[in-house]
Amino acid sequence: MGNRYYQGPVSDHFDGETFFNPGGTPPKGFGDVLKWQLRGDRADWPDGVAVTQVVPDMRVADLRVTLVGHATVLLQAGGVNVLIDPVWSKRVSPLSFAGPARVTAPGIAFANLPPIDVVLLSHNHYDHMDIATLRRLHDRFAMPVITPLGNDTILRDEVPGIDARAGDWGDVIKVADLSVRLLPAHHWSARGTRDRRHALWCSFAVETGAGRIYASGDTGYDAGRPYDAGAAHGPYRLAILPIGAYAPRWFMKGQHQNPEEAVAGFRTLGARHALAMHWGTFRLTDEARDEPPAKLRKALAESGISDETFRAVAPGTAWDVPA
Repeated sequence: MGNRYYQGPVSDHFDGETFFNPGGTPPKGFGDVLKWQLRGDRADWPDGVAVTQVVPDMRVADLRVTLVGHATVLLQAGGVNVLIDPVWSKRVSPLSFAGPARVTAPGIAFANLPPIDVVLLSHNHYDHMDIATLRRLHDRFAMPVITPLGNDTILRDEVPGIDARAGDWGDVIKVADLSVRLLPAHHWSARGTRDRRHALWCSFAVETGAGRIYASGDTGYDAGRPYDAGAAHGPYRLAILPIGAYAPRWFMKGQHQNPEEAVAGFRTLGARHALAMHWGTFRLTDEARDEPPAKLRKALAESGISDETFRAVAPGTAWDVPA
């Protein structure tokens, strides 16, 4: 069939048709998906959780990070405004009427966004690549989107005229007074049933006027290999790390780290501070909504790290990250 999104040379993470995690575990198959779904061990979630939305400043001279919800983060650093994996839609699904729905409103109303200079898009799963939101952002800001290989093809097909700039792991893309390095993550990709691993996934190391930021995107811990790669490009003032969507472990371990692994990754990176994301907005997996931050607090205490250093905050929380 061939790759729908990318044609390029074979590498240590591309076999000529599909991308893969070097030395890592591949994603589970359809039989495992059925096994998981039929077990019915999902914790109940609330239908809705109140959010106090914040109206951000237009520009921030130093470093401020605001959790919008799930993996969507507004990063304001050295006067530059960056959105990471922006999702303002009600559902993260190929269907408008079915699939995981929000239990929290976005922490920033779309109309109140400051001027967005660049979007960082880590991969093409629906809870990270939301085409409806990206169309709205393009229409309003016409900003560049930095993304790994193959995702630029999807974006150009879906959002005519979008400035999509793709890179491989290790590439550096300079934009809006930022230097953005694409780094390995342990994950996979698909928008449907016939494009599995046809586009790459990544983490980002971002050099800003307010210091270096590490944004992991979605990742499994993978014996710490993504963090070993990230640490080589630090030190970081802030790391943005996932802590949720990890249960059941037999199914999710290869693609989503748990809070204990997030703390281990934080220590490997040597970051001064961290923001937890990828929890509490969409029920994707089996754990209870409030379990990831509780497990994070416990793991931090066991590691002697303050929960003010590695914070799990509600959507709409703006954090001025200490120097």
